[in-house]
Amino acid sequence: MANGENFTLLTDLYQLTMGQAYFREGRMGRATFSLFIRSYPPNRGYFVCAGVQDVLEFLRSFSFDAAALNYLAAQKLFSEDFLHYLSALKFTGDVWAIPEGRIFFTDEPIVEISAPIIEAQLVETFIINQIHLQSLIATKASRCVHAAGRPVVDFALRRSHGSDAGMKVARASYLTGFAGTSNVLAGHRYAIPLIGTMAHSFVSSFAREIDAFRSYVAAFPNNAVLLIDTYDTAAGARNAVRIAKEMAGRGEKLIGVRIDSGDLGAQARAVRKVFDEANLPDVKIIGSGGLDEYDLAELSAANAPFDSYGVGTKMGTSADAPWSDMSYKLVDYEERAALKLSTGKASWPGSKQVFRARDKNNKFAGDVIGAREENLSEEKLLREFLRRGQPVEDYPSLSDSRKLFAEDFAALPESAKALRNPARYPVAFSARLIELRQRATRELSEN
Repeated sequence: MANGENFTLLTDLYQLTMGQAYFREGRMGRATFSLFIRSYPPNRGYFVCAGVQDVLEFLRSFSFDAAALNYLAAQKLFSEDFLHYLSALKFTGDVWAIPEGRIFFTDEPIVEISAPIIEAQLVETFIINQIHLQSLIATKASRCVHAAGRPVVDFALRRSHGSDAGMKVARASYLTGFAGTSNVLAGHRYAIPLIGTMAHSFVSSFAREIDAFRSYVAAFPNNAVLLIDTYDTAAGARNAVRIAKEMAGRGEKLIGVRIDSGDLGAQARAVRKVFDEANLPDVKIIGSGGLDEYDLAELSAANAPFDSYGVGTKMGTSADAPWSDMSYKLVDYEERAALKLSTGKASWPGSKQVFRARDKNNKFAGDVIGAREENLSEEKLLREFLRRGQPVEDYPSLSDSRKLFAEDFAALPESAKALRNPARYPVAFSARLIELRQRATRELSEN
C-alpha cells in the first residue's frame, strides 16, 4: 500500500451493492463484525498477528474522493442519493484488535469493528486482504527463524506476488525475527537493516571467477560477501581464500561467502574445512536457494556450519500454506446477537475479548474467548485502538511489535511450535458466550 494512495475502491462490488440496499432501507444501525480464522492450515499450531497498522491507517483516512465517485456513477448501478451519501462518508466506528506481533489461535477474534453497518461492511475486503497475507507470512517467517537457530534474511522480493506483497513480506518477516532484508525500499520505509551479496551474473560477466571477486571486494572492502557456487563451489572457496589473504595484506577483511545450490549441508562442511585449513575461521558461510523451515530444520539437525541463511520464495509466498480460512462475520446488529449457522461455518455472536492464562513458568497455558464485558484474566489480547474513528492510543512501533513477538514466542509451548503435526493449543469459550450463542440460535429457529 503506497503512502497517500486512496484505497477506498479496493473492495468487492457486493460490499457497495449491499451498502446501497442498506441505505435504501434506512438501515443505518450499529453493527459489530469479527475477523477470525476458522481452522489451521497444514502443520500450523499458531498464528502471528500482522497487518493491523495498515488497517488502522486505512480506516482513519477512509473517504470516497471525486475520482472514485465519478467511477461509481459511470457504472450505472448506484443511485444519486447513495453516491451523495458516500461523498461525505468517513469511518466513525470503534476498532478493537490484537496488536501486531502477538500470537493467536483459531476462532479468536483478531479485529472487531463496531460502526454504522454500511461503514463496517464497506471495509471488510480491505481488512481481510491486509491481515490475511501479513499474518500468514509472519507465521511462516517465525517458523523459519525458529528452525534455523541463527540469523535469517529476507530474499523474497523477486518472487513475491507483486510489489505490495514484497513490501509486506519484508515487514512481516522482520517483525517475527528476521535479521534484515534485501528489499531496499522496505529498508527505507520500515527502517529494516539491508543485507545482500551478489548474483551469479556478476561472476559470469568476468572471464575468470577470481577477477570477479577482486572487482567486488575493491568496490566493497569492508562488507564483501562472495557468491562461490557459480561454477564449482570448492574452487570458488579456494578463490575466496586467495581474496581473503589479499585483503588481509591491505588491512581489510572478507566478511563471508554464500552457497546457493547443490547439497548445501555437504558443501558448507567442505567450504568450512577449506577456510579452517587456511586459518580463516572468521569467514562466514551463508546458505540460500529455495529454503524453508523444513530445510532449515534439517540443516540445523545435521549441524551444517552455516552462520546465516537467505530465505526467499517459499517464505515470501507461504508456499506450503498460502491461504487460511479467514472470515469477517456480523456478530451483533443494534444490540441483537447475530450469528451464522451454516454447516462447518457457524460463528459466535457478540463483541468479544480473548483472555490468556499462563503457568508458573510464564508459559501460555490456555485461552478463553469470552464476551467483551467479562473479566476472566488479567491478560486480555484485544485492545481498543480507534473510538468513534479517532485513535485511543499510539500504535506500537515495528521495533516494539518485534519485541512483543519475541516475548510471546518464548512463552508459546514447544509442542505448538512443532514444524509437523503441532499440538492443538487449548482455546475454550466462556459460559456466558456459550449461553449467548444458544439463546441466539433458539431465537433464530423460532422466527
